[in-house]
Amino acid sequence: MKKMNVLLASLMLTAATTTATAGGILTNTNQSIDFLRNPARDAAIGLDGVYSNPAGVAFMPEGFHLGFNWQYAHQTRTIESTSPFFALGRKNGGQTTKTFEGVADAPFLPSIQAAYNKGNWSVQFNFSVPGGGGACEFQDGLGSFESVVGNIASSFMTLDGMATQLNGLTSQLTPLYAMMGQAAPNAINTYGVNGYDMNGYMQGRQYYFGFQLGTAYKINKNLAVYGGLRVLYGTATYKAKISNIMVGTQGGYVDFSNFLPNVPAQAQQNAAVAQQHLALLSKVEQAGMMTDQLKQAQASLTAGLSQLQQSSGQLATLSKYAEGVNLLCNQSSVGIAPIVSVDYKFGNFNFAAKYEFKTQIRMKNESTVNEASEIAAVNKFRDGEEVNEDVPALLTVGAMWSPVEDIRINLGYHHYFDKDASWYNNAQKLLDHDSNEYLAGVEWDLSDKLTISAGGQVTRYGLTDDYMNDMSFVTNSYSFGLGFNYKASDKITLKAAYFQTNYDDYNRNDYPPLSGMSDSFTRTNRVLGIGCELNL
Repeated sequence: MKKMNVLLASLMLTAATTTATAGGILTNTNQSIDFLRNPARDAAIGLDGVYSNPAGVAFMPEGFHLGFNWQYAHQTRTIESTSPFFALGRKNGGQTTKTFEGVADAPFLPSIQAAYNKGNWSVQFNFSVPGGGGACEFQDGLGSFESVVGNIASSFMTLDGMATQLNGLTSQLTPLYAMMGQAAPNAINTYGVNGYDMNGYMQGRQYYFGFQLGTAYKINKNLAVYGGLRVLYGTATYKAKISNIMVGTQGGYVDFSNFLPNVPAQAQQNAAVAQQHLALLSKVEQAGMMTDQLKQAQASLTAGLSQLQQSSGQLATLSKYAEGVNLLCNQSSVGIAPIVSVDYKFGNFNFAAKYEFKTQIRMKNESTVNEASEIAAVNKFRDGEEVNEDVPALLTVGAMWSPVEDIRINLGYHHYFDKDASWYNNAQKLLDHDSNEYLAGVEWDLSDKLTISAGGQVTRYGLTDDYMNDMSFVTNSYSFGLGFNYKASDKITLKAAYFQTNYDDYNRNDYPPLSGMSDSFTRTNRVLGIGCELNL
């Protein structure tokens, strides 16, 4: 049972199961249809620049500009988990590898960009979902869920196995007991534990709503600067459940809560018999009658008794989960961060940079977990607890080149300062390095009315085995998008795009070390978007 607490702790680490479709670990950068059709928008001049290049918006024509964007995102998360405990599962057919898949849908990801340009000034507003954006549901739970129950069943089998070994040793030592004038202990009853059954479920939902307000100023015909603030309102709900836990025995499957009360008695019997055998062997040793075989038995009994005493001490912890696990936690918080930007035009080139400061977020819990737990990770969801979930600072730089009037080539780079953020239990320190993205794209005006574009993005995170878990994970990826703008009139532009992210597999082998457990993580992501821009 020694690993049980670790596994139960990992069970409760249901952090940030979101449908983030592009960007960093906690940041969505897909805030417009223009981004979906060409992600390299960091130096583009357009209304979507209210988010991606706010200083550049100052170079748009005078007047009021308003954009509406709607996105639908569908994502899957697949974990292929291997654990020796799975072989004990009633539904697993003796297999040690099992696939767990979660489905995350965000049917309505809205964003609004607005700008009013007058003279050298541009006043801008943006509403978006720069973090989270949906719910991910695992109907059968996760590998870490099932490993918890499988480990419990394995522990009971170990307890039974120790009783069987002690009974065999009793038969071997019976002549010595008689020689010493003592009665051998009675045989220990075993339960014949051979497996487990359970139902698991997990769901996480998280949204960060962003409200950005700022002003750009055109210093001259080539240079503009911007300063603004973004207010983030975060809201999240996490549900985790393990139910219908059954213990397989020779007499059939028994409800865990009914089986558990029998366990302390057997543990006590095991301990009492082991101590009685050790006492006998001590007398045999004093009498100078020890053999190599008896010395081995003595060493094995000493080690087994120590392990048994440690396991027995954890029975009180185990009993708290006799009825399974049922967690419901709601979180909310508000954070504010400044944003600065600069845009510089030079001939057929445009260069831009933006820096978003770190947003300090302290999510406040309303939870069914009311008391402190000896399992540290559970305390993340304790009622009234404040959880660190900072959105990292972000630096973006971009360049745009128009080799001819109707074509624009875009490049971009994003750097997320993940390791400078503050996350629960300092999870950011487990990363190997900050996240980086590399972007490229092209736009082509086929006519005065129709523009087509396409682009791609490569995302690289500083992932490590210690950081990854099946509750919330990202993997390195590359994305591509394509779409079009259609100018229906001088005042109305319609937009549509498709965006897809292809994720690498991340293989975490033999983790924790020497556990025989492993995981392979991957995801899928597809986004459709439509939008409308009004220029008044």
